Amino acid sequence: QVQLVESGGGLVQAGGSLRLSCVLSARALGNYNMAWFRQAPGKEREFVAAISWSNSGTNYRDSVKGRFTISRDNAKNTVYLRMNDLKPEDTAVYYCAANVWGGIGADPHEYRYWGQGTQVTVSS
Repeated sequence: QVQLVESGGGLVQAGGSLRLSCVLSARALGNYNMAWFRQAPGKEREFVAAISWSNSGTNYRDSVKGRFTISRDNAKNTVYLRMNDLKPEDTAVYYCAANVWGGIGADPHEYRYWGQGTQVTVSS
């Protein structure tokens, strides 16, 4: 069984920064690719960023490139999302996701395991 727990969300003014964390707990060892998605009210869940299990590759949606950075610490089973220069349109619930034997694509169906989400609100 795999469990993902996110933290670090909150309320921030436009132009501010936040760092989200996601801790993965699993009974079996595995090489998990990790990703962040987000969902704003009334909108579909959308891809934000992903990182390979080996830390050798990353993928970002265009609107966050240069502002967000995904990273991971495999010793701590934790993935991070550093978000700088936040904009009101970044407001959403942010979800951590993981897969094994998959890639780091933008399709949510590629990811089998999901956390409960953490709210990020950016005020203008």
